[in-house]
This record gives sequence, C-alpha cells and structure tokens, in this order.
Amino acid sequence: MSTLAIAAPALATGVYQIPPLSDSTWIVDDAGLISRINEGKITERLQDLAQSTGNEVRFVTIHRLDYGETPATFADALMEKWFPAPESRTNQSILVLDDVTNGAALKVGDASAEMLSADIATSVVDETIAIPLRQGNKYNQALLTASDRLVAVLSGETDPGPPAEVNSFEMESTFASAEETEENRGSSTWIVVGFLVAATVIPMATYWIYLAIGG
Repeated sequence: MSTLAIAAPALATGVYQIPPLSDSTWIVDDAGLISRINEGKITERLQDLAQSTGNEVRFVTIHRLDYGETPATFADALMEKWFPAPESRTNQSILVLDDVTNGAALKVGDASAEMLSADIATSVVDETIAIPLRQGNKYNQALLTASDRLVAVLSGETDPGPPAEVNSFEMESTFASAEETEENRGSSTWIVVGFLVAATVIPMATYWIYLAIGG
C-alpha cells in the first residue's frame, strides 16, 4: 500500500475575497504585515483625514495575487468594487501592497489627484514604500511613513517627501594605521632586544652555574 501526497497550491488573493467596504474599513491587512499598535495609529490618522478634509485613504496588504494580477490591476478592481459609481470614487485613494513581490500601487480618485499629483503618487510607491522594504522588509515603517506622507499632502500641507536612502559601503580595514605601525614597531624592537639579552645571559649563567657545581 502506498500513500500519495499532493501539495496544495499556494493560496492567492482575488478582489472577490476582499470584504465589502464598511464605515470602519481603513486597513485590510490580509497579509498580516502590520502590528496592532501601528494598525491603530494608521487607522486614527486616516479617520482624522477623512473627517477634516473629506479625502479618504485605505490600505490593503495581500499575500500572493491571483495569476496575471498586479498590484495596479488589483487596486483598480478594488476601487470599482468598493465604489461602483464613478462619482463616489472622486475623493478616494487605495494603497495596495503585495508582500510576495513587495510590489505596491496607489489608486487615486480625480478630486484627490488635484492634491496628490501623479509624481507624488509614484514617489509614494517607488520610494516611501520601496525604500524601507529594500532595507530589510520593514513593512510597518513603510506603511507608517506612507500614511504620514499621504495625510500631509491630502491635508494641503507641504509634501514631506520620501525617506532618505542610505547606502553604506564602509568596510573594516585590515591594514594598520601609521600610528599603529609606529607603536607596534617600538614594541617589536624591545621584544627583539629582550631575546638577544636572554640569548646571551642564559648560556653564560648556565656555564657559571655548571662550573660552580663542578667545583
């Protein structure tokens, strides 16, 4: 009797699996990337933005897209699902992040786009989100920074811009400095002198001791 094991295919997320929009839907963390504390912080910021400006932003994280899907097509389809009427999308923005590819997309409604330009939206995806992910998959940092930037821009404030990306190529030197070389040279000189003295004194002392014992 033999047993045949069949591996189940990795589950993918389609737009049809995203729950319907509700008044409390600000984050759909399907991929489980955001800590509870940070989810609360982001939710509070997005709620305050909606109440003060009418501009609404929602974050969606997913783990593995359906075949042929991209974050951009997913964001487009989700916008149509949550806001079927074109006029209902005008002040809406949806940020989608896929943790398998670390790809992201930002869908912006027409009215929101007057404040959140295409250049800024692209920078949010390619820099504000991407830089922390390149520095070790820092998902919480990426989404927190993105929420700060989106809230600032959609509130009419100055765009804080993306985070700085620091590339460190510093390597520890295996060569001694001039000071270390000089110091080591002095120490080596005294060691050599000590060996020479020992090489001279010890045989002489041994010889005289031998004579004394023999005498």
